[in-house]
Amino acid sequence: MSQSRNSALYRPTVALVSALLALISSACGSDYSASAGKAPTGKPAVPAARVKVVRVAQTLIEQTVIVNGGLAAYDHAILSAKVPGRLASIAVDLGSAVRKDEVIASVEPQDYKLRMEQAMAALAGTRARLGLPAEGIDERVDPERTGTVRQASALMDEARANRERIAALFEQGVISRAQLDAAEAGYKVALSRYQDALEEIQNRRALFAQRRSELALAEQQLADTAIRAPFDGIIQERRASPGEYLAAGAPVVALVRTNPLRLRAEVPERAAPSIKPAQRVRVSVEGDPRVYLGRIMRLSPAITDQNRMLMVEADVANEGSLRPGSFVSVEIVVNDAAPAITVPSGAIRSFAGITKVILVQEGKAVERPVTLGKRTDQWTEVLDGLSVGEDVILDPGNLQSGQLVSVVE
Repeated sequence: MSQSRNSALYRPTVALVSALLALISSACGSDYSASAGKAPTGKPAVPAARVKVVRVAQTLIEQTVIVNGGLAAYDHAILSAKVPGRLASIAVDLGSAVRKDEVIASVEPQDYKLRMEQAMAALAGTRARLGLPAEGIDERVDPERTGTVRQASALMDEARANRERIAALFEQGVISRAQLDAAEAGYKVALSRYQDALEEIQNRRALFAQRRSELALAEQQLADTAIRAPFDGIIQERRASPGEYLAAGAPVVALVRTNPLRLRAEVPERAAPSIKPAQRVRVSVEGDPRVYLGRIMRLSPAITDQNRMLMVEADVANEGSLRPGSFVSVEIVVNDAAPAITVPSGAIRSFAGITKVILVQEGKAVERPVTLGKRTDQWTEVLDGLSVGEDVILDPGNLQSGQLVSVVE
């Protein structure tokens, strides 16, 4: 009885196991059928990315050399007192803008006015001794019309006539030889006095020229009491104050010309052959969004031994915002239309310091590292890594190398 009971319990267990095996077999068959349309990995197939491309072509762009430089004043002058004296006034200070010939300071002029009046009086006396009006512009002097020469000439004529009369009487035997000799000597003395009178007039003419120069010097010294700006500029430094006694040559102010400015830059030796006078330059200063224009005006005749650089100078127009001493970035245009390979700037990708583009080859994206040149918001110059005729993907986004792509118009 016990054995028949165990057999009864065994039969339901076998039936349950058989049912479970059938269920597992059915489930396995269902999985195989569902996976028939999937990739071997069990993931859906990735569709091809739709992209736009541009064909690489050669275009004409500016060829430039980019260097650093500094701005300096076009002219820099230390204005000083030309004549000694007490500084009467100074009309400028640090940062004052002045125009050419504007009076910026003056020395007390009273002493120089008196000197000029003294020179004028001396000149008037000399003019009177030459027979000229005390005042006027007529400076023509005829020695024969001066009183001194006319007097000497009259005495000479009288002595000549007396000698001729005595000689006639001597021929007649009326007078002695001694009287004839005395008349001859008197004539020679009168002739000598006439020559002396002519020489005196020449001396007076020389003195007249000297007095005239003295007056001109006095007038110039009086004019030099006013210190004037030699050019348009801005006061960089004030070095004297009113009431201070200044010796000749004592500095008063420092003046700089700020328009144009003198740009000085050093160009590497490898780029030096392409730098020529009159080439355009573009100057930019950190913190200033504007770009200032200028032209190369002067080139050093030699390469600097210490750093193998060529010193160049350019004149840069300044509308008032640039300052001498500023450090600037300089772009020298060495060729207005140089052939170059360019691509839209949106086609460039940079990651981990590597710059690259993505091309389309056989329906797949292929990364290509490139070397870039000049870059703008619209296009970028490619120096190495691309050839004319290749297709570059615009705005590649997250495309990966080897990914399927579909080109759209």
